[in-house]
Amino acid sequence: MVVAILAVFGCEYVRAAEGGEGKTSGDNNTSQQSATSSSSAGPVLPCVTIDATKTGAPILKYIYGQFIEHLGRCIYGGIWAEMLEDRKFFYPVGSQDSPWTVIGGSRAGKMVEKDAFVGQHTPEVRLAGTRSPRGIVQAGLGLVKGRHYVGYIVLAGTRDAAPVKVSLVWGTQFDERQTATINNVPANFTEIPFAFTAGEDTDNGSLEVVGRGKGGFRIGTVSLMPADNVQGMRADTLKLLKELDASIYRWPGGNFVSGYNWRDGIGDRDRRPPRKNPAWPGIEHNDFGLDEFMTFCRELNAEPYIAVNSGRGDAQLAVDEVQYANGSSDTPMGRLRAANGHPEPYQVKWWGIGNEMYGPWQLGHMPLAEYVKKHNAFADAMRAVDPAIKLIAVGAVGEWSEQMLTHSADKMDLISEHFYIKDKKDLLAHVRQVPDNVRLRAEAHRQYRTKTASLAGKDIRIAMDEWNYWYGPWLYGEGGVRFFLKDALGVAAGLNEYSRNTDIIFMANYSQTVNVLGCIKTTKTAAAFETTGLVLELYRHHFGTIPVEVSELNNDFQSLDIAAAWREDRKSITVAIVNPAKQRVRLGDVQVKGAAVTGGGRLWRITGQDEMAYNEPGKEPQVRIEEIAVRNVATLCEVPPLSVSLFELMVRHGP
Repeated sequence: MVVAILAVFGCEYVRAAEGGEGKTSGDNNTSQQSATSSSSAGPVLPCVTIDATKTGAPILKYIYGQFIEHLGRCIYGGIWAEMLEDRKFFYPVGSQDSPWTVIGGSRAGKMVEKDAFVGQHTPEVRLAGTRSPRGIVQAGLGLVKGRHYVGYIVLAGTRDAAPVKVSLVWGTQFDERQTATINNVPANFTEIPFAFTAGEDTDNGSLEVVGRGKGGFRIGTVSLMPADNVQGMRADTLKLLKELDASIYRWPGGNFVSGYNWRDGIGDRDRRPPRKNPAWPGIEHNDFGLDEFMTFCRELNAEPYIAVNSGRGDAQLAVDEVQYANGSSDTPMGRLRAANGHPEPYQVKWWGIGNEMYGPWQLGHMPLAEYVKKHNAFADAMRAVDPAIKLIAVGAVGEWSEQMLTHSADKMDLISEHFYIKDKKDLLAHVRQVPDNVRLRAEAHRQYRTKTASLAGKDIRIAMDEWNYWYGPWLYGEGGVRFFLKDALGVAAGLNEYSRNTDIIFMANYSQTVNVLGCIKTTKTAAAFETTGLVLELYRHHFGTIPVEVSELNNDFQSLDIAAAWREDRKSITVAIVNPAKQRVRLGDVQVKGAAVTGGGRLWRITGQDEMAYNEPGKEPQVRIEEIAVRNVATLCEVPPLSVSLFELMVRHGP
């Protein structure tokens, strides 16, 4: 049974108070009369008691963490503002896989390996000295009328190749474009900036690079971003991420990390080699690496949590990464970081050793006994570089977690657990999956503590550093599934369950923030909170931090999931009620012990007419957070169907 927690008065008493009769709300510690009769509003929930004097371990900020991975459109096309695909030409221009096409026929361009600017080859455009242009173009760009765009091209060529023209195109007519003309083509690769303002809205704009001269030119790389980008990040996505206010971000994976060499993602961004994504379809552009991730975290005032490659990577790769992040500028890797423009150490505290190494799908997967040795070697080597770091080991409930805790307890500070769940036709079952999975792992780890000798005197808690629903068609790139109101109800119930297990769960990282299972979705030109994002934002900003003990009597009504917690300053108690039922529920008697609730406060509510309600970027949201002032507790007695209600009840102190 889901534990129910509520802090209000008897609802029958409240109805009398609403009518101007009965006592004031001064005597809050016991309910005034039992609500035993049924109501047209729905079934009655019997007595619930909250004892505000009995509290649990604090709900740490780390419960409101996030996880981002180099997969689909989570980073590229979601967080990162670059508008061009394959801007470093991993694929030959004009090939089936390339987003670039050749202008002027097949003879107009070829890929050249000798002296390639970045990667294995560079496109070369051969000009014919005719009026017909030759060059390359990429279509499918999202443009907004009046919005400014900035970029650059890294160009080299013959003197007679001039002029070369770079155009932003938003239509088919001659004047539906802006053009930057390069009258002097440099002999050596040179970065040449340009800026445009879009004349119309379109999802099929294009960037065109052409010449009409003789000789030819080579294109090292090209970039195009909205001018309002924030250090390379999308301003619209960043705005929502700031509202989300996640406390910590795990990066770069995920399965991705087990084939990732972090060195590919540092230094001059244009010189970083494009690679085939080691774990997922598509290309890793290496535009967003460790330094960009640190900028991202600082912009969001969030802590970084970096996972190292214990799949195909070795301990030295991890050691160098820790030193690059945390070493002083007189260490080899610290010196490299300083040369890349970041003289001060990042002081990254949280480090994960590997990802899901128990799974045969994981690059570098090995038997458990071998991996225990590998983990321990990584831990010793990384701590030798920086003894202050905190290490998170790979866990999976069952033999894997048991053996890791048995043989590596001295080599970790936390142990990770993951879960993903699918759709269920029954609404209550769909919602209950999340708290059930949280509780299952919490209970398992409590058992480990009772029977694992190596855990004596240790407090190794869980980092649930990947958790979410995962089902449905991809509407926002690979893994970009849509979430509905019913998923928001499940996430809210999951957060309630986290609050009930603070003794054993230290951290949780919702997967994967943007587009890929994300709580934020983006199109080419817009971003919006998913229903799940609204819940995460709501709890992060308004749920309390000190969970309170609750008991209930004769409760046969199973759908409600209710949790409560003191605010840190003890001036108010917050109460979260999740009702996944399709009917309104009237609450029965509730006893509040040890706190004088004044009856006033605030209510935030997320609900909708349909469990399948959803939000979509660029369109009016179907699901919102509604804020209501609470002047008496009657508001709490009626729980709408398909709703998350979070109350803040003010508490009177003193005589």
